[in-house]
Amino acid sequence: MFLLLEIVILVGVVLLLLERKANGHLPGFTSKRKLILDSCALIDGRIVEVVRSGFVADQLVIPQAVVSELQNLADGKDSHKRERARYGLDIAHELQDTAPIQVVIDHTPFPEVPAIDDKLIALSKKLHAQLYTTDYNLSKVAAVEGVKVLNINELAQSLRPITLPGETLNIRIIQKGSSRDQGVGYLEDGTMIVIEGAARFEGRIVPVTVTRMHQTVAGKMVFGQVKHQASAHHRSSAVADEKLRSRLRP
Repeated sequence: MFLLLEIVILVGVVLLLLERKANGHLPGFTSKRKLILDSCALIDGRIVEVVRSGFVADQLVIPQAVVSELQNLADGKDSHKRERARYGLDIAHELQDTAPIQVVIDHTPFPEVPAIDDKLIALSKKLHAQLYTTDYNLSKVAAVEGVKVLNINELAQSLRPITLPGETLNIRIIQKGSSRDQGVGYLEDGTMIVIEGAARFEGRIVPVTVTRMHQTVAGKMVFGQVKHQASAHHRSSAVADEKLRSRLRP
C-alpha cells in the first residue's frame, strides 16, 4: 500500500517537473528562446543579416496569419504594397531555407481575436516569446501587454557611433537650416547635424566642431559650428574671462 502511494507521488512530481520544463519555468532547465516575426519585420528584411550574425533567439516563429496577410497584399492592386509583400514572402522563404536556426510556421488561429496585431500579442504570450517588429504602435501596445519587443530601428539607433563635443568633422552642407545662418549636413551614419554659421557654405565641405548632442524620440541630433567660428568664439570667451579675472585681482 505504501509502495503504491510512493509510486503515485513520484509520478505526480515527474509530471509537474515536465510541465514546468516545457513552459520554461523550471530552474536549471533552459527552454528555447522564441522570436515571433510580424509582416513589418519580414518586409524590412534586415532579420536575415541579424540571423546570420548570431544575435537572435533559438527559434524564429512566423505566424500563419502574417503569411496570409502578405499573400493578400501580394495579390492586391497597389503596386507598391504588392512588391513589398512579395519581398516579405521571399524573406520568409530565405529564412526557412538558409537560417542556421529553426524557423517554424505557427498555425494557431485565435478565432476570437480578429485583429492581426492582437493575434501577434496573444501568440507571444502563449509561447512566452519575444516579438520582433518595426511597427512603432505595435511595439507600444505589446509593451503595455507585458510582451518583450525587439525593434531593429531602435537597435540601429543605439549602435550609431558616439560623437563627442569638441570633435572636428568634415561635413558637406546640404541645405540651409531653420535659422538664417544655420546649415544642415549629415554624419556618415545618417545622423543630422545642424551647424551654426554654415548657411553660406551650402554645397561645400567644411570642418565642423561638434558643440552638443540632443536625443529625441525620432533619434539623435547633433549641433556644431564651423571650425574657425568655433575657435574665434573660444578665443573671445577666453579673452573675456581673462579681462574679468584681471579686474578682480587686488
